[in-house]
Amino acid sequence: MRRVGTGEWRGWREATEEALYGPSGFYRGPEGPAGHFRTSVHASPLFAAAVARLLCRVDEALGRPAELAFVDMAAGRGELVTGVLAALPAEVASRARGYAVERADRPAALDHRIEWLTQPPMGITGLLFANEWLDNVPVEVAEVDATGVPRLVLVRDDDGAECLGEPVAGAEERWLRRWWPLGSEEVPFPGAPSEEGPSDDVPSEEMPEEMPFEGARAEIGLPRDTAWAGAVASLDRGLAVAVDYAHFASARPPFGTLTGFREGRETTPVPDGSCDITAHVALDACALPGGRVVTQRAALHALGVSGARPALSLAATDPTAYVRALAGAGEAAELTAAGGLGDFGWLLQPVGIPNPMIDGLLADDPPADGLLVDVPDHEEQ
Repeated sequence: MRRVGTGEWRGWREATEEALYGPSGFYRGPEGPAGHFRTSVHASPLFAAAVARLLCRVDEALGRPAELAFVDMAAGRGELVTGVLAALPAEVASRARGYAVERADRPAALDHRIEWLTQPPMGITGLLFANEWLDNVPVEVAEVDATGVPRLVLVRDDDGAECLGEPVAGAEERWLRRWWPLGSEEVPFPGAPSEEGPSDDVPSEEMPEEMPFEGARAEIGLPRDTAWAGAVASLDRGLAVAVDYAHFASARPPFGTLTGFREGRETTPVPDGSCDITAHVALDACALPGGRVVTQRAALHALGVSGARPALSLAATDPTAYVRALAGAGEAAELTAAGGLGDFGWLLQPVGIPNPMIDGLLADDPPADGLLVDVPDHEEQ
């Protein structure tokens, strides 16, 4: 779907909002996200089954409440919530209530028991799961100009051409300074000129390895932090999980990650409604106190998803079972693959309960392997 562009210059956040969610936006198309890219949900039913096991852990931590909510954020066409509810044990399923949160229209064939909403329900008890939601929360893009000043990047919606606008200011500038510093004046370095004049007595080896440079870019993740905090606030008690491609303060990409996807292929991001527009998520900035970020590989291993091949002896005794097990192992391997879906970050945010994932993670994947970010309870956000 492609809408008629206006040819005006706008910030990437406004342009993306219209291109993805406007009346003729990308996500309004009948094919849905599955028609253009493959997420973990679409890769294998093993993913929904693992999330169902996580919901059961949350249920136990909550003391088996009379009503157990499962909220599927950015639900697409409801594939995950449908799979999770179907995979639950009968006793848990009898108490479970499914919610799909999506801005597109409700699919006609969706199970009538699933409630379709444009915002997460408030005051729920259970599991809120956001699979590849935050990467589609529109953000502004900043770029360093020739004088070292980070400026907002403006885009033309008809062809994707860009130019630099005003310097980043206010809350956005403070977010950049805290989470993704770009401007040289915000990153003082030994030997830099000051009001007292240059300092020539600092050894060159004390200079930092990387300095801001013209053309350096960043996606300003403040809207995602706000969106995630709002989603977590909808929980009365339970667990909120955000799953996405992620990067962290120790290794931000120097040119950002803004890109487009159409029909399964990466493409130039043009905000005309013809393609998905996405950028990786600074999950460490989103995390609230007590949050923990682990790899998808570690999380799924802790939930019983393994890419181990079945024993060859099974092929002789039960060939059909061997073929099924081999197919399942291949799907599990895709979900946990290094350099692919396995490198996704899972932000685990408990609300009023202990983190139900910790024991399994510590038992199956040492923190050095699976832990990406651990936010202390006392850390100020």
